[in-house]
Amino acid sequence: MIDENTPRQQAITAEVLRLFDTRGDSEYGGEAVTQREHALQAAMFAEQVSSPPSLIVASLLHDVGHLLHRLPNDAPEQGIDDRHETLGANWLKHRFGPGVVAPVLLHVAAKRYLCAIEPAYHEGLSAPSRLSLELQGGPMSAAEAAEFTRHPHFEAAVSLRRFDDSAKVPKLATPSLEHFANYIDRVAAEEQA
Repeated sequence: MIDENTPRQQAITAEVLRLFDTRGDSEYGGEAVTQREHALQAAMFAEQVSSPPSLIVASLLHDVGHLLHRLPNDAPEQGIDDRHETLGANWLKHRFGPGVVAPVLLHVAAKRYLCAIEPAYHEGLSAPSRLSLELQGGPMSAAEAAEFTRHPHFEAAVSLRRFDDSAKVPKLATPSLEHFANYIDRVAAEEQA
């Protein structure tokens, strides 16, 4: 039997690859890696711990919102929160299901949560990540943190956040974008079925 979603899956994968080809070599928010390097590292870390395919794709695409907006690279230094998590999730929801969309939408909230519950976590953030944290609302209050733990995608969001924080290593060898295209195809098929 022929899978009717195959052209749609291929179109989604091609669109993601094209987006990284055209915008992926841009600076990643003051870090020593590009958007593409950051995405590939996060996806690789998710794959290394045998994460579900949807979390691997979410890790690859968690900052897709940065590739979609046209704000300057120094927007945070200008006091602008680009709301990339919302922009990215809105773009992804037309291509994937909640297993990808929710962790992407929540990865900024996960940073705020981790800063609230793990004092050493905040100290380990890079300078650009600390700056964006302030623009994103700072550490969560105790009530916000308790509420966040009740979200059905809480654990995936926290895992994604940890992959995100680790994915800032200059010149780190990773699998190619094409390697992760297989996950995009599979997750697009599963979550759109």
